[in-house]
Amino acid sequence: MSEYLQRDYVVSEEIGRGRFGTVYRCSSADSGEFYAVKSIDKVAISAAGDSLDTQCLFTEAKIVQLLSPHPHIVNLHTLYEDETHLHMVLDLCYEPKFHHQVMPEREAASVMWQLMKAVAHCHLLGVSHRDIKPDNILFDEENRLKLADFGSADTFKEGEPMSGVVGTPPYVAPEILAGRDYNEKVDVWSGGVVLYQMLAGFLPFRGDSPVEIFEAVLHSSLRFPTRVFSSVSPAAKDLLRRMLCRDVSRRFSAEQVLRHQWFSITEQTD
Repeated sequence: MSEYLQRDYVVSEEIGRGRFGTVYRCSSADSGEFYAVKSIDKVAISAAGDSLDTQCLFTEAKIVQLLSPHPHIVNLHTLYEDETHLHMVLDLCYEPKFHHQVMPEREAASVMWQLMKAVAHCHLLGVSHRDIKPDNILFDEENRLKLADFGSADTFKEGEPMSGVVGTPPYVAPEILAGRDYNEKVDVWSGGVVLYQMLAGFLPFRGDSPVEIFEAVLHSSLRFPTRVFSSVSPAAKDLLRRMLCRDVSRRFSAEQVLRHQWFSITEQTD
């Protein structure tokens, strides 16, 4: 750990681990307030020899700084770097609870509203997350949604497409899988997959292997099985069709999602 980090924060137990990073709980030495510190191993990334991983190492910190502060994005409070690690002090958040359970519409609308507020903020500032999935949708102690992990994010300019295969099956947009250039609406597709999962308890495009999942994302029709969706409102299904639309020109933007009538079922405060 950086001596400057340890001077300013008391680092305690590990609360998460990824390929190149470890997340710890920490508290401010001055205020005692709790945070999370994400320590990224620069040596491991260099040893892996992946230039994309190296680029993401520095891109993530810059992007989170650009997006902060926002009530529905994990905010970066302090950044430290030493010879072996990059340490980002972030909001302390917790894992979601909706991976494989059906969520009431009112609750799902609250989650989706907060997620799309975060996504719309990203897009307004020229950032596409490119890896929206439940693992990256966290909640703070006040149960406020926080979009996290911008390691796959990229910046864009209006009218200039992005490229590169990123994302997590089965949340990745079809235009990415097809190898085409794409725009920020890939995040809306991924958000639509999350919404479907919250309402149904399972994913809209499934398979027994990544290849089968990709084939389903590219070619399978969007279906609403009666046994599950008979109690789901027509407005919710309409929104899903507009988010999970393979024709990108007809797919909703994040701002259009936020204006959809479905959100009238619950009062939104931010």
